[in-house]
Amino acid sequence: MHADLKDVIPISSSAVPRKAPSSTLISSNPGLRSVWRAVQMVAGTHSSVLIQGETGTGKELVARAVHDESPRKHGPYVKLNCAALPAGLAESELFGHERGAFTGAVGRTDGRFQQAHGGTLFLDEIGELPLELQPKLLRILQEQEYERLGGSRTVRVDVRLIAASNEDLQQMVLQRRFRADLFYRLNVFPIYIPPLRHRREDIPLLVRHFLRTLAPRVNKEVTEIADEALEVLKRWEWPGNVRELQNVIERAVIQSSGQRLEIPIDELMARACSNASMTQTLAEAERSIILDVLEQTDGVISGPNGAASRLGLPRTTLVSRMQRLGIVQRRTVLSDRGAAQPAVQGAERGDRDGVAIRATPS
Repeated sequence: MHADLKDVIPISSSAVPRKAPSSTLISSNPGLRSVWRAVQMVAGTHSSVLIQGETGTGKELVARAVHDESPRKHGPYVKLNCAALPAGLAESELFGHERGAFTGAVGRTDGRFQQAHGGTLFLDEIGELPLELQPKLLRILQEQEYERLGGSRTVRVDVRLIAASNEDLQQMVLQRRFRADLFYRLNVFPIYIPPLRHRREDIPLLVRHFLRTLAPRVNKEVTEIADEALEVLKRWEWPGNVRELQNVIERAVIQSSGQRLEIPIDELMARACSNASMTQTLAEAERSIILDVLEQTDGVISGPNGAASRLGLPRTTLVSRMQRLGIVQRRTVLSDRGAAQPAVQGAERGDRDGVAIRATPS
């Protein structure tokens, strides 16, 4: 089985569950321990779950953990990647079809919802679901019923839905790329999985785990890794997250000839330095663009002519990015309406340093 993450390794004994989970997560990081606590909290309910995180962080594994820890664990667990659905077949794949519903429909077919009856349906990359099908999905979530494509008979199902996305669905709602009512119905219990670069202390645990599981598959006895190699691995940004780390370790295991894992350190160090330089360059470019737009709007963030609107961002997203880039709130000035408003100030930007930036009401 292809795995992104496999075991929970809590720091303290008090975090060890009495019963070992059938689907588990490796981490010593508080972020993933909070994910596991969230799984335990929601598993016993019938609520919808929305899992968000970057590609390769282990969203499918968390979905499986919710199912395996739930009363539905003896029922079917059905998964479907919405991004892989051909537009013309998406409705049939989800809801099934009657004979003659379209050319080639020679018999009645049950869709994924019917297959998951009594269990769990995991819809990965839910943001890719066609807009025209989203009202039908909303109806199932609300009423647990639907009609097959080409049919008129109502089909009732008992299905727990878990959805996942590597995109910001709330941002997609603002861009009218995803229905707001469906988002709020899916977002009953959100779970966010932090990227690997935010929990670098997990990398040694993951590496050792992958050595234990991958080496036997390729008939190797690789059991060790040099400390300097681990340090290089910890410096890499891992844009592909745990999946990328697993692939690197698997390739290194195949290339290794002894008990010690042979990782091309020079290559990884070059990649790490290149990635760090690129990250810094992108951050500088982003900061420069935001400061330019703020200058054009006379510091106004909100409103139809504000910086957030010009950048195509929600106000809260822009404020968050400003804080991350060192454009922080410093003092209060008066807006055009005469009301006190928060102001922000640029940092390390030549003659723009110290320029007060007004924020209009939301």
